[in-house]
Amino acid sequence: MSKREVVVTGFGVLSPIGIELDSYWNALVEGKSGVSFLDSVRTSLENRPIGCEVPDFRPKDFIKPKKNIKVMSRDIQMGVASAAMACKNAGLVLEGDDRSVDPERIGCIFGCDLIGLELEYLKEAFRLGIKNGTHDFSTWGSASMENIMPLWMLKYLPNMVASHIAIALDARGPNNTPTLDRGSSLAAFMEACRIIERGAADVIIAGGAGNKINPTILARGKAYDLAPWTKTPEFYPRPYDSRRNGTVVGEGAAAFVLESKDFALARGAKPKATVLGFAESVCPTAAFGVQQEAIEKSILLALKAADRTPGDLGHANANGLGVREDSAEAQGLAKTIGDVPVFSAAGHFGNLGSGAGAVELVASLLAVEKGTLPPTRNCAEIASDCPINVVREKPISLSNGVFLKCNHANTGRSFSVVLEKFE
Repeated sequence: MSKREVVVTGFGVLSPIGIELDSYWNALVEGKSGVSFLDSVRTSLENRPIGCEVPDFRPKDFIKPKKNIKVMSRDIQMGVASAAMACKNAGLVLEGDDRSVDPERIGCIFGCDLIGLELEYLKEAFRLGIKNGTHDFSTWGSASMENIMPLWMLKYLPNMVASHIAIALDARGPNNTPTLDRGSSLAAFMEACRIIERGAADVIIAGGAGNKINPTILARGKAYDLAPWTKTPEFYPRPYDSRRNGTVVGEGAAAFVLESKDFALARGAKPKATVLGFAESVCPTAAFGVQQEAIEKSILLALKAADRTPGDLGHANANGLGVREDSAEAQGLAKTIGDVPVFSAAGHFGNLGSGAGAVELVASLLAVEKGTLPPTRNCAEIASDCPINVVREKPISLSNGVFLKCNHANTGRSFSVVLEKFE
């Protein structure tokens, strides 16, 4: 059986530099930074933590019924909101007699990772167990548990993003949650494509949500190679730059409506991009860290699956976190795609964890739609160990609608997708 073509018919984004497509795009082109001091983190430290928050996000504007919000962590709220935006952008009708797709033929594959706890929900429970300045865990079952909301755990399970999206859309088809750190979004995107290709669904909502500025996640800052504290945080991170010295962390989500091309055209949709090919690779000897070998393999395999060569690419959208491992990625890119223009959106908002790939992919979809590739923020001087053609300082004209998007996880895994603007 031949594979069905997969197209992107809509997308939505919640990012530290914009929560609508227009504001997100304008911020990219204008070089706006989403990095600042975190208002959401209460601390007694003199130097308030640095990171990237999604501004002006009002969950009740996107989530219905509103009562469901109380059982959603912020990660879940962002994922559900981005999916609602994507469906609207795709013109999907999901209620009533005019519903665009049979509930059995639409699913949700949404990347997520470890969700940080909201500590205030446990504060009183822990306080009840404190005796003589220490916590007595023997009292947990008899006293503390009564002070925890019964549905508390459901707010923090990674699979609840996809679950809530499926409930909201009455999507009864395939449902899954890849949890692969920065690779989660693209892993979800790729799995969604496979499902549609083999005919198991007509429509899949795919994407990812991440939140690394929750205090319980932020406390593990040493795991993310963070930049040092500064009074001018907007100058971090510095993708591929000779002065790069660490990244920042943030939050964000994005979602895509993926459909069989025939199904999309039959319902009157105007596709925005075609998925040409994709691949993933893992370096089996890697205990931790981004691995050049895996990067090279995933890129070459994705190009082969897409039946394209490096010369066919108009640009590549890569990690570029402003960390030491930028060199491994850059050298992998140089070896596989040569002088193809490279763009990183991370200079605007750093590491968004499991939401990264989706939020960054939206940037390239908008770029091929607008015919302009934004510059990579904070890359003033390309480092000698990053031998790639980084687009910086100003946007460039983009007439070629074929592009590569890749993300890499610290587990040695690499994910690559090749797409083309739909004409």
